[in-house]
Amino acid sequence: MIVVRELSAENWAEWRDLRLAALREDPEAFSSKLADWQGEGDAEPRWRARLRDVSLNVLADLDGVPAGMVSGHLAERGDKAELMSMWVAPSARGRGVGDALIRAVVRWSEGRGAGELALRVAGGNEHAMALYQRHGFVERPLSEPSECEHEMVREAHRA
Repeated sequence: MIVVRELSAENWAEWRDLRLAALREDPEAFSSKLADWQGEGDAEPRWRARLRDVSLNVLADLDGVPAGMVSGHLAERGDKAELMSMWVAPSARGRGVGDALIRAVVRWSEGRGAGELALRVAGGNEHAMALYQRHGFVERPLSEPSECEHEMVREAHRA
């Protein structure tokens, strides 16, 4: 069973544990590096600030175990949102966790009136690109083309 829950700054330790696991397991998938969040960077106030400063932070539990995470951030004008920092633990991949996380960010962004939801995917991450495409994201050319990164966007569904 998958349970998706929104986190607050009070959940910083749960976020920290999963984020450090993500940076250890799949360092090529993120612009942040594990070393950036270790040592002096691994401080409770910093983790709390990360959860406060980003509009939405979601954790997914699979059978009661934290198995995935994602964030969403709304642009200042509120017309665009960004899906970011998504990761699913290797043991949970292919079990619907990624789908549940994406649906949570899509609902959140559309509920706030964002006309589009954008994200960036590391080059070579075909599984992630296929997952996002299943949810209506299409690749959009970057203003500065890069083999290392792809941008994808999903237009809001309007009733």
